[in-house]
Amino acid sequence: MGEIAPEMEISQYTKDKASCTRISIESYYSKRVTQCAERENRLKKLEEDISARGLSDEEKEEKRKIHHSKETDYLRLKRTRLTVNDFESLKVIGRGAFGEVRLVQKHDTGHIYAMKILRKSEMVEKEQTAHVRAERDILSEADCDWVVKMYYSFQDYSNLYLVMEFLPGGDMMTLLIKKDTLTEEATQFYIAEAALAIQFIHSLGFIHRDIKPDNLLLDARGHVKLSDFGLCTGLKKFHRTDHYRNWPSTLPPDFISKPFESKRKAETWKRNRRAYAYSTVGTPDYIAPEVFQPNGYTKSCDWWSLGVIMYEMLIGYPPFCSELPQETYRKVINWQQTLVFPSDVPISIEAKATIKRFCCEAERRLGNHGGLDEIKQCPFVKRIDWNHIRERPPPIRVTVKSIDDTSNFDDFPDEDLTWPTSTLIRPEEQPGRRGEFVDFTYKRFDGLTQKMRYSDLKKQAKKNKKGGQQGTSD
Repeated sequence: MGEIAPEMEISQYTKDKASCTRISIESYYSKRVTQCAERENRLKKLEEDISARGLSDEEKEEKRKIHHSKETDYLRLKRTRLTVNDFESLKVIGRGAFGEVRLVQKHDTGHIYAMKILRKSEMVEKEQTAHVRAERDILSEADCDWVVKMYYSFQDYSNLYLVMEFLPGGDMMTLLIKKDTLTEEATQFYIAEAALAIQFIHSLGFIHRDIKPDNLLLDARGHVKLSDFGLCTGLKKFHRTDHYRNWPSTLPPDFISKPFESKRKAETWKRNRRAYAYSTVGTPDYIAPEVFQPNGYTKSCDWWSLGVIMYEMLIGYPPFCSELPQETYRKVINWQQTLVFPSDVPISIEAKATIKRFCCEAERRLGNHGGLDEIKQCPFVKRIDWNHIRERPPPIRVTVKSIDDTSNFDDFPDEDLTWPTSTLIRPEEQPGRRGEFVDFTYKRFDGLTQKMRYSDLKKQAKKNKKGGQQGTSD
């Protein structure tokens, strides 16, 4: 008998390639099953709509033909490979530690979008690939009025791209900076809409973990939509709990009694707020205390964040804000002592009680057991028409001049609008070579089957405006 050959050592590169292949195959068949179910659901909705409208046989057949044509277009267009060169970069409207958000226009349709660009190398280095996947997955799954809609996602060697609907109303952070405080009526409205958005996310099995005014976007009418799912959680240092591990959690003796009246506190908060939003250090103002603890947390941490936002809307600054993030962290951990209401900013008993029910121990927190149904019973929001809230006019009107109006966003005049170039490197050096970004590409059905161009949208808007004026004069 011959000698047994020694076991061959498999290189790490080969192991990575094998792992990537396995993920690709699993992903491929999983996606095919999902696409088949989605196609069947679209056909089912079409048939239900046809039946409800009582159309004639000829009209029914015409609707089915149009739908079949759209499905065919969708399959054909899904095979095309998107790149940044399919879009025109118009303006930078946001930035962060690991990427930026641009207003873009798609060349073939003229549609306007908000494109988030993220650097792969940063995602891999900071071990945030799971969070990027959470963002991409929930945006592709979610299809409702409470969540920002994603139309495309794609990648190149260096970056990840999320192409989402552009919401010209800006965000709640900007609105709160403009206003000293909101009325209780306005607060009821925005808290109710945010609660509906959070409940929808929970119903999909996700915990947002980063509910804050920056992530409550406003559409052209001023209604709330939730964004940044699982992405900002961890992208910035202050969302990673290990960032706080070595900070002392005990309070200095004079920590609560320091003289700092509400007006000065609000001015300091507003002065620093934008810097916090774009900083990698940030502030843990909206994060629930259990998120910092080793025992874990549940979806109730999102309801804590909503209570902090409610406090900020009514008082003018969040309850735990301080000059330094370390101080804010200590206040959050010691919330039993630090959650206090200033005497010079009066609010109703119902409002104060609601904030305390949101910002308390996780076990007895409002929304922890009954979710939205429990919140609806709260006296502060009992006058809300929950079933028709999105049809009602918002309490604060948003001014939007056009579908590409960015007046409700910050200006970044010095930003380079050229597309980032991808430097070809060896396969073994590419970020995500182990399959972290496999199957990242996504194309939404209604995004690929819309034919109206940007110029047509402008003409339609002018026509509608003219028709509305004539109707008024009549």
